[in-house]
Amino acid sequence: MHSYLITGGSRSGKSRYALELAKSAKKPFYIATGWAGDDEMAERIQKHRKERGKHWTTIETKTDIASAIEKAERKGADFIIVDCLTLWVSNMMFEETNIKMETEKVISTIKSAGKATLVFVTNEVGSGIVPADKLSREFRDAAGLVNQKIAAAVDNVVLTVCGQPLYIKGK
Repeated sequence: MHSYLITGGSRSGKSRYALELAKSAKKPFYIATGWAGDDEMAERIQKHRKERGKHWTTIETKTDIASAIEKAERKGADFIIVDCLTLWVSNMMFEETNIKMETEKVISTIKSAGKATLVFVTNEVGSGIVPADKLSREFRDAAGLVNQKIAAAVDNVVLTVCGQPLYIKGK
């Protein structure tokens, strides 16, 4: 089993690189934390499903990534992409879910994962200016801590910049 955290700015090629890693997967699963809250997001979701192709199985979850990973493994997944941790943190904040506890569940799942390659996609949110409002600062801090914890638990950490993968850890 190999595990990855792929991070970078918006539109930096994170998801595209995750899909590239999955090229030879026989039974790939995509765990989506995004949801269609409006028409534009619904269109994005449909576009991404079409880009992945019909051989992908999608599991949607707003907050329970650990159970979704376990479900994919029970169904014989050989490759699992979780996209994305940033939305996951946002969803947990909105639903007042215990972020620390859910992160620990995911880390435990990473450590006990079976044969499937496991890839987490996330945004690097700490490279910009300090947000002006309290909620935005709390989100930035929570996302940064989640990224640090998942990065410590996986085998490889990849930063994408302008569509180019830069290995920070592993490989």
